[in-house]
Amino acid sequence: MTKMTRITIVAKQRSRQLRRSMTEMERRLWQRLRGLQIGGYKFRRQHPLGRYVLDFVCLDAGLVIEVDGGQHADHSDRDAMRTRWLEQRGLRVLRFWNHEIWHNIEDVEGVIERALLLDTQPPFQPSPFQGEGVESKGLQSKKNA
Repeated sequence: MTKMTRITIVAKQRSRQLRRSMTEMERRLWQRLRGLQIGGYKFRRQHPLGRYVLDFVCLDAGLVIEVDGGQHADHSDRDAMRTRWLEQRGLRVLRFWNHEIWHNIEDVEGVIERALLLDTQPPFQPSPFQGEGVESKGLQSKKNA
């Protein structure tokens, strides 16, 4: 993933503060995400991006995970704007409510794993027939058969 936007000094300071004071649900989810536990993907926590601080992000897969508590019900417009901003930069956003993490952490982990797998693309591999033509490999095209 390329550099998407400059990180503001305020966002960087805020991210450090948020890492020290994660909510219980963020800590619970972080225990599942850290250390390459899901498909070998590396996640970052409280990662600054532009003027935002993302709860969790896997930069390699372009996947953002946000943990929403009760305060987010009152700020759905702001959350939607933030999601659009992230999506415009090529990121996908998954949102989970606190009660989903508390009661169904395995299901949450499954949703994250499926999202990572959906984005997985095999590495580029050049054609084995690189510029040699189909006939030169002993294969015949339909018109010559």
